Amino acid sequence: YDSVAGALELAEGCAVVTYELEHLGAALVRAIDELGIPVRPGLLALTTTQDRLSERRFLAGIGAPVAAWREVRTRVDLEAGAGELAIGVEGSAPAFDSASQAASGLGATVLSGPLRLKAAIGGYDGRGQVRIADPADPAELEAAWLAMAPAAAQAGLLLERELDFEAELSVVCARDVDGRVLAYPVARNVHDAGILIESVAPAPIKPVLAREAQRLAESIATELAVVGVVTVELFLLRDGSLAVNELAPRVHNSGHWTIEGAATSQFEQHIRAICGLPLGDVLAHGPTAMVNLLGHGPVRDARLLGVRDALADPLAHLHVYDKRQVFERRKMGHLTVAGAATADEALARARAACAMLSWEA
Repeated sequence: YDSVAGALELAEGCAVVTYELEHLGAALVRAIDELGIPVRPGLLALTTTQDRLSERRFLAGIGAPVAAWREVRTRVDLEAGAGELAIGVEGSAPAFDSASQAASGLGATVLSGPLRLKAAIGGYDGRGQVRIADPADPAELEAAWLAMAPAAAQAGLLLERELDFEAELSVVCARDVDGRVLAYPVARNVHDAGILIESVAPAPIKPVLAREAQRLAESIATELAVVGVVTVELFLLRDGSLAVNELAPRVHNSGHWTIEGAATSQFEQHIRAICGLPLGDVLAHGPTAMVNLLGHGPVRDARLLGVRDALADPLAHLHVYDKRQVFERRKMGHLTVAGAATADEALARARAACAMLSWEA
């Protein structure tokens, strides 16, 4: 991901270059840019989203709602940040605050609420972070610091308050070379230990909330000057408000439902945008559910069983990623059900079909 020479060789003769993951080196993108070849979604989107601290500064700068957070570089920073983030009005801590609000509080103050300590750079599918269940416990803080100190030395850490949310949402948004933006219907997602398990779209939420989430994604795509697709992961809090969790300047696992469930898939939309072509329609065909196919057991050759049974449902569509080895919790593919009458029916049928699949021992 950091080979400038390799990138320049790959880019030779290309009219446009894109990336599928935000962990490649910025110097690589700059080198291609200097050749006059556009790299899309763009350097700003890459450098902003590959560093969680930069991403939070960007979101704060445009007024997007995020969990209260602190930058951590040292053990002292961790203690101070944990103390500030844990202070709140008696009974519960505020979801969002500034440094001054966190320090002052209102009324009686208490230590409350878990925190998350995340590596600023790296980490994927729940890796590169630890949960601090009790910020007032010195032993737990010490254990978190020992686990994350190498990442702190490399690029710093993001310490944030864990939000009590009702649902996880995401919006895939496309922006073309002329600045036109189109947001797909909102997806409702479920994660397990940081790994996406299933998505349903359009999300069964109030229309006003769905439109608010789409507007937020559209504004982020515009502020990042994205040309291509960007995905905005959100939390729907129990008070009905939204908070941005993470950004991904690319097609996204939670947008895989668009392959069968929307007029234009996120993959086609991305290619349309980066090639200067008109954006496609983002209309959803109807309730669609996507369930990820995960590996289980030890590392071994991947041989999928039960395909015939899974596809006995005429609305089921199976995508296998051609990964040659399977192991515990590795994303190996996904199964989508599109065309059901309701979101609940689509999800139930997708789960049932996916349950027919297994990996040969």
